[in-house]
Amino acid sequence: MEARLFWIGVAMFGYAWLTKRWSAAGRLDDRKRSALWHALFLGLAGFSVMLIAVLSVESRLKFVGAAAGSLSWREVVAGLVGGAVLGAFGFWRAWSSGDDAEKRRFFLNEDLEWAETVYSAVILASLLMYFLVQAFKIPSGSMESTLRIGDHLFVNKFVYGVRIPFTDTRVLRYKPVSAGDIVVFRFPTDDPESQHCGGPQFGKDFIKRVVAVGGDTLEIRGGVLVRNGTVLGKESFTQFVDSYRGDAPALLPPPDLYQELWQGGALDTKLGDTMKDHFGPVKVPAGSFFMMGDNRDRSCDSRFWGPVAEKYVKGKAWVIYWPPNRMGTI
Repeated sequence: MEARLFWIGVAMFGYAWLTKRWSAAGRLDDRKRSALWHALFLGLAGFSVMLIAVLSVESRLKFVGAAAGSLSWREVVAGLVGGAVLGAFGFWRAWSSGDDAEKRRFFLNEDLEWAETVYSAVILASLLMYFLVQAFKIPSGSMESTLRIGDHLFVNKFVYGVRIPFTDTRVLRYKPVSAGDIVVFRFPTDDPESQHCGGPQFGKDFIKRVVAVGGDTLEIRGGVLVRNGTVLGKESFTQFVDSYRGDAPALLPPPDLYQELWQGGALDTKLGDTMKDHFGPVKVPAGSFFMMGDNRDRSCDSRFWGPVAEKYVKGKAWVIYWPPNRMGTI
């Protein structure tokens, strides 16, 4: 979302800058040029509104393209249709003013004011979303009962350091990602065809609890976590909905192959759901994290698709702001 807002802001800034420059030079006084320029503004506005509207729908329906950050064909088509309709209306509106130069100038001044308002607002919003705080909605029950389906929360994006745009480098780190943190992250794969937990997860945002960090050894015995040899027992925030703990698989790959399959996100294709209650031991790679949902029996997490490298981490779950009876820090 923040990338789309940023480029919408850039487009509006360009429009505003050229409008001021060309108006001062008298290049937009011509009837045809002023009509085309008014059409361009409304076309940009229509494209932007439809883009954001379709993105909102796609995000709720969990289409891969919406989450992945790349423009989906739905957004492009809807944006072009919206832009064409409003652009045609804008051309007709300005052209129908005839030789009334004052009316055409009014349209251009109106467009300039809107463009300046939009570019300043959306660029600021995109920067806030990229560097500081972003809204997130809980889409599934994997974190119950800590977080419930439909909870709306803010994600603190600067606590783990400010990410330098177009890189994986973070600066001004306040604290490291630690065991116990509830973290929002992008699914840890760069392969759009990767299949896990019933379908493609590429580009989707997940929210889980960190249960181990780089260098930790983790094992699950009968649903109970064992970290660095210490049995954690039943933690207060966990939820188990299945009364039966499955049997451990009779045959396991050799330890080195087990670790390799897990780090490569291929272990679930070998062992399936048996990993829910019996897993490991594995060593979490440096700079990576083992993520699990608090609703342990209904969570698609690092047991099935491997470690999460820090480059995929977006931020720490911070505050629930909706619904009112759930408001509070996490």
